[in-house]
Amino acid sequence: MPPATLNLETLTIAEARSAVLSGSVTASALAAQHYDRIAAVDPQINSFLALTRDRAILQAAKVDQAVKSGDTSTLGPLAGVPIGIKDVLVMQSAPSTAGSLILKGYHPPYDATAVAKLEAAGAILLGKLNCDEFAMGSSNENSAYGPVHNPRALDRVPGGSSGGSAASVAAGLCVASLGTDTGGSIRQPAAFCGVVGVLPTYGRVSRYGLIAFASSLDRVGPFTRSVADAATMLEVLAGPDTLDATASTQPVASYATDAAKPVAGLKIGVPEEYFGEGLNPEIRAAIEKSLDALKAQGCSIHKVSLPHTKYAVPTYYVICTAEASSNLSRMDGVRFGLRSEHSNTLANMYRESRDEGFGPEVKRRILLGTYVLSAGYYDAYYRKAQQVRTLLTRDFLTAFAEVDAIVCPVTPTPPWKLGEKTDDPIQMYLEDIYSVAASLAGICGISVPCGTTADGLPIGVQILAKHFDESTMFRVGSAIESAQQF
Repeated sequence: MPPATLNLETLTIAEARSAVLSGSVTASALAAQHYDRIAAVDPQINSFLALTRDRAILQAAKVDQAVKSGDTSTLGPLAGVPIGIKDVLVMQSAPSTAGSLILKGYHPPYDATAVAKLEAAGAILLGKLNCDEFAMGSSNENSAYGPVHNPRALDRVPGGSSGGSAASVAAGLCVASLGTDTGGSIRQPAAFCGVVGVLPTYGRVSRYGLIAFASSLDRVGPFTRSVADAATMLEVLAGPDTLDATASTQPVASYATDAAKPVAGLKIGVPEEYFGEGLNPEIRAAIEKSLDALKAQGCSIHKVSLPHTKYAVPTYYVICTAEASSNLSRMDGVRFGLRSEHSNTLANMYRESRDEGFGPEVKRRILLGTYVLSAGYYDAYYRKAQQVRTLLTRDFLTAFAEVDAIVCPVTPTPPWKLGEKTDDPIQMYLEDIYSVAASLAGICGISVPCGTTADGLPIGVQILAKHFDESTMFRVGSAIESAQQF
């Protein structure tokens, strides 16, 4: 009997796992179907940088053997589910480039904790996904290995830095994927590609094995096709880790169960600062429709204020560049990755290796970060930014004392055309206006599809909740998702 052929563009985690456990398709056949689709579709999209076939085949065989023997009690919630990994998360025996030439050829000897948890839950890891170099970007045009194209409109950006992770799920190349979010790099690509993307509370998911951009901001989270799938993924990923001192020991809730709970009685906040000048009218209308859907399900809508929002973008770009300049100092041509052949002294080797290995955006951020940390400027920029960060966090804490969740846009505009903003980095940075404040505050958030523009471009709605209250975030996201009529 031939294996079932599933619709890979709409397949959910629950459907994939059920099909494997029922025997209607083997994990090996499902992985093979995804690899065939990658071969057929990905040349247009450029979402995968490397495929890990050998590892996927071994894992699929283990799942199939357990199903065949009838011992399915040992199989986890992701059994047989094909998943892709953003290339800033290390995988043993797989290339890890972080989208940069300076790490070309680097094969780490260990797995990131998030990667190991997915595989322990039965996931089939298909390969490594394209991203902006060292996760620095909002369009996935900064990758040394070429830009990623948005599957919904190939002439448009997929968002960044996790553009490959979002695009691969949207295009049916994997059922779910892992990305990272420093200032919006999960939520924005999810909105641009029409999938679900989760920013967990800082510390909710271990960062061990994540190639760092900005350590106080970086977070690992999932891309999926439904809120329920996102809840399942986060339940697997969340929890303490002895290898990461910043990983929280806060108990992990049953997110998948909580996501299905009704929202009647919840108070939803709408921040006036997120609906001002510059917001695309079609995005505004889609968010307002989502708020109407919540109101129809018994939520009450309340205006809230986040008065320091206007300072969020400059604050973010001072802090993240400062941390990037420090973290990337280890990329020196000595221990791993590229070493320039055009140098005859140690000093020249450092200089030439970094000049050849880093792209223009990474160099720009290293220079900015070095400047704001330098003597004479530290107090004026970095210390001041940390003080404003505290004010932004207090804004959210004040709002969450009055409401259960905040609903707002993810981005001010729909996805723009490839190349449209590459010559104006300031305009690119301003696209993060609705996402960076939550990153600075350490709270959780999710982007859920909520409609399309007249041109058919996806629109996402952002739901924010207080620290470690992902359960409420998922409840509100599910309520909005259930009301959509696409």
